Amino acid sequence: MNCWRSCWMFCVSHVLGCAVLALPGMVAAQSAGAPLRVAIVGLEHGHVEGFLGPLSQHPNVELVGIAEADPALAAKYEKKYRIPSALFYKDVASVIEAKHPRAVLVYTSIAEHRKVIETAARYGVSVMVEKPLTISLDDALAIRQTAREHHIQVLVNYETTWYASNKAAYDAVASGEIGPIRRVVVHDGHQGPAEIGVPPEFLRWLTDPGQNGAGALYDFGCYGVDLMTWLMHGETPLTVTAVANQDKPQVYPRVDDDSTIVLTYPHAQAVIMGSWNWPFARKDMEVYGAKGYAITVAADQVRLRLEKDTTERLVAAPALMAPEDNSLDYLAAVLEGKLVPRGDLTSLDTNVTVMQILDAARESARTGRTVRLTKLAEE
Repeated sequence: MNCWRSCWMFCVSHVLGCAVLALPGMVAAQSAGAPLRVAIVGLEHGHVEGFLGPLSQHPNVELVGIAEADPALAAKYEKKYRIPSALFYKDVASVIEAKHPRAVLVYTSIAEHRKVIETAARYGVSVMVEKPLTISLDDALAIRQTAREHHIQVLVNYETTWYASNKAAYDAVASGEIGPIRRVVVHDGHQGPAEIGVPPEFLRWLTDPGQNGAGALYDFGCYGVDLMTWLMHGETPLTVTAVANQDKPQVYPRVDDDSTIVLTYPHAQAVIMGSWNWPFARKDMEVYGAKGYAITVAADQVRLRLEKDTTERLVAAPALMAPEDNSLDYLAAVLEGKLVPRGDLTSLDTNVTVMQILDAARESARTGRTVRLTKLAEE
């Protein structure tokens, strides 16, 4: 099993809580409520593979349609996953009008997110996109306005949202156990999308700055920016300074493949390293407080040391509680009014701030200058 597929098989088991979308004709166990009806929009984002593989028998999500304009790509997935041809539609409007999903899950290029959200919003359909929210602050503000006008939810799915280790680090700050945050260091990435063998339709737009926003700066920098914004309760940093390298221009001639973003706050600093040049895949975070530190280890462990300790301890992170332990149960809970997505890793307000920071980071890397920020107006 190659690296990218292995990574996303892991992601599905943790992110989706071992959920599989129930295709027509599949026998599903009885459940207390009706399944969440969703449609998939786009098949060019490789993460969609996790939703289509028969990974378990969870009955609570029903796939009612797929919108994909490319006939060859639709045929590829139809054959690979034995999906009935009647499930495929040419565009998001067609699948919504025919199948009436409660939400759409978006697996297009990042640049397409705004258009899909605006179309779904006209039908009152909520949306969950893969990270990041979009490619620019202007798009993010337009998406926020659309969501408000049409009273829909717009959520952003990050693999690291469903890591118990990140929640344990957050709780160590919130409880005062490690004291106020002084420094956060986040590492995210892998050897590179070409190197790990992502599908060609995925690689095509990942390496196009007009479709991805940037290279590794957006693809993996977004994880750390999202985590830091959450840890800081939505606070806007004072400054953003970024450096982006092309260490492998022969592989990635149009986008950066290595990035470092430095965020400053009145009493804290974050260093966010997103790269396509790590020797192996990693997603980990170091949170240093005035009285100790919490360093995440994979999805479920934390290295913890407090000022009273002589050595650090490796501890198991408490399991996340349902429905906040996977993306689809979370989405269902939000749409049913059981959860209010405000200030968390997935919420629109957090991710508008994330886009403000990423937009500034891209500008800083382009100009070689630090960008100063102010809090965005709510309107």
